[in-house]
Amino acid sequence: MSAFTSADCEMMARALQLARRGIYSAHPNPRVGCVLAKGGQIVAEGWHQETGEAHAEVNALNSAGAAAQGSTAYVTLEPCSHHGRTPPCAEALVAAGVSAVVVAMEDPNPQVAGAGLEILRAAGIEVRSGLMQETARSLNEGFVSRVSRGRPFVRLKMAASLDGGTAMASGESQWITGEAARRDVQRLRASSGAILTGVTTVLADDPSLTVREESIATGDAQPIRVIVDSNLRTPATAKMLSLPGKTIIFCIDDSNAQALAATGAMVIAVSATAGRPDLQAVLHELGALAVNDLLVESGPTLAGSLLMAGLVDELVIYQAPHMMGSESRGMATTPEWQELQQRLALEIADVRKIGNDLRITARPKT
Repeated sequence: MSAFTSADCEMMARALQLARRGIYSAHPNPRVGCVLAKGGQIVAEGWHQETGEAHAEVNALNSAGAAAQGSTAYVTLEPCSHHGRTPPCAEALVAAGVSAVVVAMEDPNPQVAGAGLEILRAAGIEVRSGLMQETARSLNEGFVSRVSRGRPFVRLKMAASLDGGTAMASGESQWITGEAARRDVQRLRASSGAILTGVTTVLADDPSLTVREESIATGDAQPIRVIVDSNLRTPATAKMLSLPGKTIIFCIDDSNAQALAATGAMVIAVSATAGRPDLQAVLHELGALAVNDLLVESGPTLAGSLLMAGLVDELVIYQAPHMMGSESRGMATTPEWQELQQRLALEIADVRKIGNDLRITARPKT
């Protein structure tokens, strides 16, 4: 692979900036940006705005017109090679007469997996890949997870006091964190394909699980709302069942699902583990429904079950500057962890202040 120049890095950095514009709207498709450059100058640029619409490369080519001839295309993800809702981008680049293509990362989707690059090479186009690959991959971790593991990238969000309390013994929990942190959670919701909670939270709080921040909401589109409910205790009058968008309820027996199904909810029975829906099965069902990123906003029981099963890819913990005392409820119930050696080792990826609270982003060590 040829060395990348500073100009290559500059153009790819711009392509990655463009790709980020699709963070709230591109899913379940990957977030992709494209820059066309010639003589060190940007000729045109594009990004994938919404699934079903033109991909980043096509938007850039349409903007460039005849100026695309002889240009170098910088793309954050390998151009697609298959016919889906839109024609293959690799063929569009060939038809436009670009002279070279620089790709941040190859597409892990088995439908592509290098085939797009082969189309370009077969047409005599110079192809280089791997520039800013890790940055590109982090932008599409959910998509990569779904196409390579068959399940979403799981992000567990928690709000707690400095001493780890998430609710008082009575169950009172609103509000632990400040307004700025709650707005930040709206960003997490908007960038997720689905939000998962447990039936205990539904019964206690009757949450909406919607994106309410107007500055990041994408029209009427909302993440899928997901409830893990072993015995279908979710009431048909639950608030989220009357809201626009889709609600999915996972259970172990759907024989009494008529009332919930009548609300428009999708009820899915999965295999059971210890009398509860198998969480691995739940995640694979969501993967089959094209959910890339799953945000978990649940009580300590479901959070603990996901952690003990090794199904959490990232934790986002908002810590408020107060103490809730020894009788408060903890962040996760993990009865199987009895010895220090069983603890879950984490690597802190980011710590920052959000309003008057701290946001800690951590990942299990591998």
